[in-house]
Amino acid sequence: MQRILATELAAHPYEQVQVAGWVHRVRRLKSVTFLIVRDAAGLAQVVITDRAVAAPLTEESVVTVTGTVTPNEQAPGGIELTGPEIHTQSAVDVPLPFELHRPTLTAGLPVQLDHAALALRHPVRRAALRIAAAATAGFRAALEAQRFVEVHTPKIVESATESGADVFRLDYFGRAAYLAQSPQFYKQMMVGVLERVYEVGPVFRAENSDTARHLTQYTSLDAEMGFIADHRTVMAVLTGTVAGMFGEITARTGVPTPRVPAEIPAVHFTEALRIAGAPADEPDLAPAHERALGAWARREHGSELVFVTGYPMRKRPFYTHPDPADPAYSNGFDLIFRGLEIVTGGQRLHRHADYVAALRAAGEPLAAHRGYLDAFRYGMPPHGGWAIGLERLVAKLTGAANVREVTAFPRDPHRIAP
Repeated sequence: MQRILATELAAHPYEQVQVAGWVHRVRRLKSVTFLIVRDAAGLAQVVITDRAVAAPLTEESVVTVTGTVTPNEQAPGGIELTGPEIHTQSAVDVPLPFELHRPTLTAGLPVQLDHAALALRHPVRRAALRIAAAATAGFRAALEAQRFVEVHTPKIVESATESGADVFRLDYFGRAAYLAQSPQFYKQMMVGVLERVYEVGPVFRAENSDTARHLTQYTSLDAEMGFIADHRTVMAVLTGTVAGMFGEITARTGVPTPRVPAEIPAVHFTEALRIAGAPADEPDLAPAHERALGAWARREHGSELVFVTGYPMRKRPFYTHPDPADPAYSNGFDLIFRGLEIVTGGQRLHRHADYVAALRAAGEPLAAHRGYLDAFRYGMPPHGGWAIGLERLVAKLTGAANVREVTAFPRDPHRIAP
């Protein structure tokens, strides 16, 4: 008999069917036992009247159940399986570190992460992974519709993408190499090949930041496009992409997502500092400032999203294009969603001479970037792009307090397993 999913039971009233999954819960009453089976789609209730059949069942054991689909208004979903034959495929004979049938996991986050393979089975944790998958699918679909081409770039690189010490160094056959902080250099080079490119992949940051918003490995949704006017061209395409992502999330998962305005409100960095009540000489926005800007955007514009443009050049990577009207500031931006920065982007330099000058001003050796610099010797259009932090986006959509709650197997300064 061919297996069907729990959500398909209602389409087979009074038929004999087979379901398979994990024992989500066993409710033993005086004269009957209710077995709840969990599969990838949902939950199915099985009615057992023989105590001998119910006795060996334990939570999280894998079972196959053959029974008759019986309508019952009092059953979850109005349907249940009766007269079952139950075969245990894999029995669990050890105590579980926490109960999965509760609406929320009561175990602390460290315990959940120690037992990630089990904790991820919980419907809430599992739902976050589906949202991430839908967001990624929406990202791809939105960009493919605009002539972007997916690329795959190396994660072992010769030099750090951004200056600083926050890189993981490798011994690469006796030579120094690094885990890529981003695909930035390669996606820029690919603009000279395909004009519009994107990538979904891991990036690595050796930041010793044990916060609710930082990971040492996370998933970055990157895009880069050529022949732009300036950073505002990039912001417009990003706006449409976020709208497509949110639409796909709702379509696939049913999770409501906020409306994305046709034009997301934008404020210059200097104005953002004033709105957030920060000193005028602050070089960057702190988390508290981002939260204040998120509240301002909701209050003044009814928007969950707000762009901050014109960050100081001293806080942006060397490849960022300065604002022609005031070179102390950049044609760079961040996108803040519900008080948290989820996107960084902007216009890049595109002339070889400008890169040489920028690297020298930053004290960076030209030789370390020779492969990257070569791309700009051979003609590169004005271009720009962005990077979306997937885990941060999903955390904000689900209301998770910590990005680790929406990451399957998070990596941070203290965790490298499981």
